[in-house]
Amino acid sequence: MVDKDVILAKIGSVKKYLNRINNVSKITLEAFLDDVDTQDIILFNIQLAVQNCIDIAAHIVSEEEMGIPGSSNEMFYFLEENKYINNLLTEKMVKAIGFRNLIVHEYGKLDLKRAYDISQKDISDLNDFLKAVLKKI
Repeated sequence: MVDKDVILAKIGSVKKYLNRINNVSKITLEAFLDDVDTQDIILFNIQLAVQNCIDIAAHIVSEEEMGIPGSSNEMFYFLEENKYINNLLTEKMVKAIGFRNLIVHEYGKLDLKRAYDISQKDISDLNDFLKAVLKKI
């Protein structure tokens, strides 16, 4: 059985990280590209927010005995199969995981313009994931 307290704690963490991103992301692309500190704040908090979404998915998949995922991505497909999220949100979360992996493993190869775009609009996908989970549990 899904432990709602665990999920709510993780959701609280994601919201905290998203707020940190929102607090510094209201700048132009040019300002972002010139400000290493803002880049670090945004990238680090994206990493943490996505990781906590992965943790939420892992908890649900495990507790609901949906299967043994071979990857983080697969957990979101399990959630889709079990009607926690829709296909579009699954694909967005898979992309978020991919970007998180770039942050963690290949920081020097990051496309900072893409990071800026994510901070401006795509970050809302994580909120959509949280809403879908809350609705289901």
